[in-house]
This record gives sequence, C-alpha cells and structure tokens, in this order.
Amino acid sequence: MHDQHRAQPTQTPARRLRPLRGHLWALVVLLASVGSVFALWRMAYERELRVAEAAFVARTEEVAELIRQQLVNYELVGGGGTSLFASVERPTPQQWYGYVEGMELSRRFPGMVGLGFAGYLRGSRVGDLQEEWSNAGWGTLNVRPEGERENYGPILYLEPRTAENVAAIGFDMFSEPTRREAMLRSMETGEPALSGPVHLVQDPLARSTGLLLYLPVYRGDIRPVTPQARREAMLGWVYMPFKLEQLVGEVLAPREQRDARFRIYDVSGDDAALLYTASTEADSQVPAFRHHTELDLHGRRWRVEFDSPPVAAAAPRLKNLQSTLAVGLFASLLMYAIAWMLARTESRAHAIAVRMTGDYRRSEQRFRTAMEYSAIGKVLLDSDGAIVEANKAFSTIVGRTPEALVGAGFHTLFEDDGETSPVTTDTRQAMKDLGEGVRRETRRLHRQGGEPRHAQLTYAPLPSSVEQDIAGLVQVEDVTERLRAEARVHALNRTLEARVALRTRELSQANQELEAFAYSVSHDLRAPLRAIDGFSKVLAERYAGSLDEAGLGYLERVRNAAGRMGELIDALLKMSRVGRSPLNRERVDLSRMAHEVIDELRAGDREYHVEAVVEPGLLVEGDPTLLRSLLVNLLGNAWKFTRGVDHPRVEFGREGDEFIVRDNGAGFAQEYVDKLFRPFQRLHDQTDFAGHGIGLASVKRIVERHGGSIRAAGREGQGATFYFTLPGAVESV
Repeated sequence: MHDQHRAQPTQTPARRLRPLRGHLWALVVLLASVGSVFALWRMAYERELRVAEAAFVARTEEVAELIRQQLVNYELVGGGGTSLFASVERPTPQQWYGYVEGMELSRRFPGMVGLGFAGYLRGSRVGDLQEEWSNAGWGTLNVRPEGERENYGPILYLEPRTAENVAAIGFDMFSEPTRREAMLRSMETGEPALSGPVHLVQDPLARSTGLLLYLPVYRGDIRPVTPQARREAMLGWVYMPFKLEQLVGEVLAPREQRDARFRIYDVSGDDAALLYTASTEADSQVPAFRHHTELDLHGRRWRVEFDSPPVAAAAPRLKNLQSTLAVGLFASLLMYAIAWMLARTESRAHAIAVRMTGDYRRSEQRFRTAMEYSAIGKVLLDSDGAIVEANKAFSTIVGRTPEALVGAGFHTLFEDDGETSPVTTDTRQAMKDLGEGVRRETRRLHRQGGEPRHAQLTYAPLPSSVEQDIAGLVQVEDVTERLRAEARVHALNRTLEARVALRTRELSQANQELEAFAYSVSHDLRAPLRAIDGFSKVLAERYAGSLDEAGLGYLERVRNAAGRMGELIDALLKMSRVGRSPLNRERVDLSRMAHEVIDELRAGDREYHVEAVVEPGLLVEGDPTLLRSLLVNLLGNAWKFTRGVDHPRVEFGREGDEFIVRDNGAGFAQEYVDKLFRPFQRLHDQTDFAGHGIGLASVKRIVERHGGSIRAAGREGQGATFYFTLPGAVESV
C-alpha cells in the first residue's frame, strides 16, 4: 500500500494553477468580445447609414438615367421622322399623319405634345411656300408673327391633330430667341439639340415647363461636312414639343418612385433656371442625405438635386441594431465557451498533425514509386533547369544512365532546327513558364549512340521545399513513330487533294464546254428554222390554189412546228444565259418585285381576275435580274394554272426559313414531282396550259446558283406550293 501511494504523482503548484490560467484567459476573451461587440455595433450603425446613403444615391442616379433614356426615346421617335424625309423628298401632311398615327404618341409618350416639322426658309421664299401650300390643296398657311425677317422656321406639320396643334401651324419658331438658339445649334452641328425652357404655343398659360427637341433634316439625307455646307443644305427640323412634368411622370409612374423629392435646374448658362420640382408632405422635415447629378442632354446641362426622407425613413434597418447588440452579447458568451474548448482541442490537433505527417510520407512514397516504375520518361528539374532526378524510362529514351543525367542541363539534351539550344536562355525561360501552369511542346532529342528522336514534353510545376530546390516535373514521351505516321497521312491527303482539284477542274471545263455547245447549237438551229418557216410561208401564199385542204393543213402544221421549235430554242438560250451570266449580288426587295410581276400579269390579261397575296418586307441578297426571272416563272406558272378555278388565288410569302409560292389551281400528282425541274418535262397537256417546259428548270438553276434549294408539293385539282431557300435572306422588316 505504501509503495502504491508513493507511485502516484503529486501535483506541483504550477500544475494546479494551469486550470486557473485557462479561466483567466477565457475571462479576458469575454471582456474583449464584449468590447468588440459594442465597437462593431457602432460600426454597423455607421455602415447602415452609408448603405442607406448609397441606396439613396443609386435610386437618384436611376431616376436621372431614366430621364436621360426617355429623352433618348424621344430622339428615336424624331429620328423616324427624319427617315421619312430620307425616303420622300417632302412628305405630304397625309404621309406625316400616317407616320405619327402609327407611333401612338398619346399612349406611349403622354408627355410629348406632338411630333412636327418646321421648314427652314429664306425671307424671299415665304410667299412661294404659301402659294405652293395653297395650290396643293392644304389650305392657307399663315406665317406668324408678321414682319420681314432674314430667315424663317415656320411649323408646317404637327401631329396628333388636336385643336392646340392645328392652331400652332404657321408659327415661326425662328423668331423666338430660345427656340432659334437650339435650331441654329442643331443645324450647324448636325446633331439633335434641346432648347431651354419655353412657353409652348399649345400652353399659352404656361402651366408647365415646355421644352423642344430639334433634329436637323438636310437635302439628300446626307449630313454635310462643314457648318457652312449644312446651312446651305438645310431643309428644316423634325421637332418634338414636350412638357417636362409629364415626362417625369412617364419615368416615375411604372417604378413607384413618385415619393422622390428632387428639383431639376438648367445650368447651361450663367444662371440656373428651375425647370421642375417634385415635393412631398415630408418636405418640411430635415432630409437624411442630399445628392445631385448633372446630365448633358443634346447641348444643355441639367442639374438634378435630390433630398432623401428623414433618417428614420431613410435607414429603417437602424431599428434592428438593438437586437443585433443582444445577439452580439450572446456571441460573447459563446466565445467564452469556445475559449474553454480550445484547450481540449489542442491535443486533438496534435494527433491530427501526427497523422497528416504519416499521410505525407506515404504520398511521397507513392510518387517515388510512380516515377521509378513509369513507362513514360519523367524528370525533376530545379529552378535553373538542371536535372535533379530522372527515371529509368527517360534514361532509356536518351541513351544515358540516370546517374549521368543528374546535374545536366535539361535543354542541352534537345536541339532546334539541327542546332543545340542555348542552355541558359531556354532553361530559365522554361522555369518561368512553369509558374503559368502545364505547358506542352515537341522537341528533337539527342540520343546517345543513335539517330535523333522526337519527344513530346509536358511541363508541370511542383512545390519546392526548404531541403531541396525542385521547380517542376517534365514527362517525356518518344513520339517519333507517331509523327512519321502523321507525315505519311498528310502526304497522302495532299495527293488526294491534288486529285480532287484536278477532277474538279476537268468537270468544270466539261460543264463550260457543254453550255457553250448548247448555246452554239441553239444559234445554229435558227438558220434552218428560218428557212423552213420562210419557204413554208411563200408556199402557202403563192401556191395555196394548187394545194387541197389536206395539203394546206400539213403546211400549217409545218409552220406551227417551226414556230414551236423557235420558242424552244429561245428557252434553251435563256436557260443557258442563267448559267453563263455573272452573279451580281445586292439587296433586293422580293415583296416589291413580286408586286411588279403581278401587275405585269394583270396588265397582260385584264379579263382574268386573280386574288394575289404578297407578304411585305421580304429582303434578300442576290442578283436582281435572276431573282426577277425566278419570280416571273413561279408566279407566272401559278397564275396560268389557276385558270378554270372558281376563286383563283396566288400567294407569295415566307414560312420559317423558306420562301413559298402557292396557288389553288390544277396542281400535279406528287409522284411526278421529280420531273418538274427537268427541261422539257411537262405534266399537263399543251392544249390545256401553254408552255415550253423550261421555266422550272431555269428556276432551279437560279436558286442553286444563289446557294439555295427548291422543292414542290401538290395534289391534282388542289393547287401546288413551291418552297425555295436563299442563303442571303434577311429578316422581314
């Protein structure tokens, strides 16, 4: 018993004080954490104020940007008006009305009073304009205010046609200084110009701030280079009068920003002019934040000043910081508990470190084994590019022992274009490149006692250590045989390409010779045909009395056959030209071209009425002459084969990526669709529907020359539809 008692260790004073030191350390943590909580609470309070201010500034910038964007929208509307003058030298009031009516200004832009055009006139041209206006049947144009001036800018068009806008027609905006300044700036710069605040003609009581946006219109729709040339080419201005209060309402209404408190000043000149003010019931309260921003708008500079609500409304999250403080104190207690747990965790951390050390050693052993017994050559390099270690596979590739390779410069084992690479430059550059990640290259290798070989090198960075300088790992694979095989394949490919090019050239020459032969034969056949037709005519005129009725009938058949042969020759020549003529690509409006073809068909047969439907806005890149021939053949066929139908109908449009020509005429049996596009192949009797059997063959050539394809679908007695594609097709407008 005594021995056992002596074997028990006695606790020293230091050992007994160790738990007390831990409690004192935990108490220090508690005090420090409580102090940190109060400091962080104060920081959070200030941060919330900054976040609320940043959010307020972001909202104000959003409002300012929305105002800018709405003016951009106004500019785009005016740009459409200038485009109308580009397409028509001077639009009529009806054309202007049609454009503005389509824009739906009252619904889309309530703040815009209207969209108008003001002409730019010398003083001597006012009378001519009034006379021209009256002769055109547009009423009397009264230019006001009266008096002689050097230049005039009267309002000629203004839509929508409200009573106020009609009353504004004839007002000379060039006579008023604020308007004239903006009009001159727009004319001389060629850019849109925004006026200062004015009293709109439509708002004589000046109940709202009025502004005008001017866009210049030049003759020929080309903006001259110099201001002097712009003044000489000036035709007038497309302008938009609008009320700033309604514009702001358009911007704020859909975004629930009506509680915004801000003012807009025009600071373009020396004095700031108040344009707009938005006030709320909270204006008497002190705002938490203030912010202003400036907008450069078409030559004018606006300053927008914003006031936020009071602090309680601007930063409502400050109320939540009290609960945050309580949470922080609770967290301090948790920190105290964590400090007590740290001592217990220390021993566990030591055990984990021991285990990780063992794992690292096993990982190192696996790496060594993989390197030593790998069939791929592997080399470890230091930061200077010297070999630290090489495996047996690499020594076999270079023909040297692993011991002889240690310390040698890695790049001295390779050569570029038959010369040894500079060791210092290549090695250091390779080590720098290793820091950028895995890099691969193929080099020619010196082989000890043998012919040079090609090797594929894969560089990969490795973490270095204090004990040893290792910068990277290089894997080396002998790819000599693979490169030789690839070279043989490339040589074979070049041979095949040469053969294909030769066959293609021979085929192209044969096609050209065939087309030339067809063209020559068609020309050579004309002479005997003219002789047959001429002598048949002479025989019928001079010896008609000597022939009986049967002989005259035979003679008539001969002449008809000769005429038919002449038509076939013309068709052959036409089809030959399709393949021989050069392809001149340009933008073509197929809808307009289809209308022209249909008008020609109506003019040629005024007694025959067909319902024709053409989809608008079909644009394509192609040869206009060939595309017109394509539509003439397809629409002409559809027109011809609808004869005998109660309600004939022809359509031209687009379905998906294909253009279509559809009719409800005679149609055809689908099993004979392959014959449609062959020359002289007809599916209907000549007596029922005249033709040469060459039109659809020409259509197919035209489509294929443009790089497209064509197909047909139909049923007997139920019409036919032709589908074709043109790679140069543009989206419908």
